[in-house]
Amino acid sequence: MSDEFYTLKIAGVERQLKRFAVSDSLDIAAFILFGDVELTEACAKALIEKCPEFDYIVTPEAKSIPLAYEMSKISGKKYIVARKGVKVYMDNPVKYSVRSITTQKEQSLYLGHEDGDLLEGKRVLIVDDVISTGESLKSVIGLVNEFKGNIVGCCAPLAEGDAADRDDIIFLEKLPLFFK
Repeated sequence: MSDEFYTLKIAGVERQLKRFAVSDSLDIAAFILFGDVELTEACAKALIEKCPEFDYIVTPEAKSIPLAYEMSKISGKKYIVARKGVKVYMDNPVKYSVRSITTQKEQSLYLGHEDGDLLEGKRVLIVDDVISTGESLKSVIGLVNEFKGNIVGCCAPLAEGDAADRDDIIFLEKLPLFFK
């Protein structure tokens, strides 16, 4: 394979990830679970085996939703999606915002009381697809804390760049950054 792709081996599955430029000096490899049932199921199974006991899964919208669904199916525990915008069915939604280093703008997630109130005093596992700068994770942690949930772990199939050096996350494989 050329330098346009990165070969990823994860949870017994191999994929060629296309590299994309995010700046003049940096490329990232795109890890996309949407539509890849085999990869999503393999990662969900491998993560469940590494994670502590939990009562609920909370995941940010959108790319990690298939993973949270599969982990929910395996564990029999409900998953809750922290939304990027307020929906009409949300009961008195709570907003948590962070300023992302990578996008240079504020990112907000929302959780309504119809889901958030379920988390009080419960063991919560936060699930994402890739942990890189940790900004999305901070938003989800902030929301779970607002609803007095007990976070027992934060996990993702991949830890990108320096995130792989963190000891407060659970992940399956490291994903390198590609500096030009």
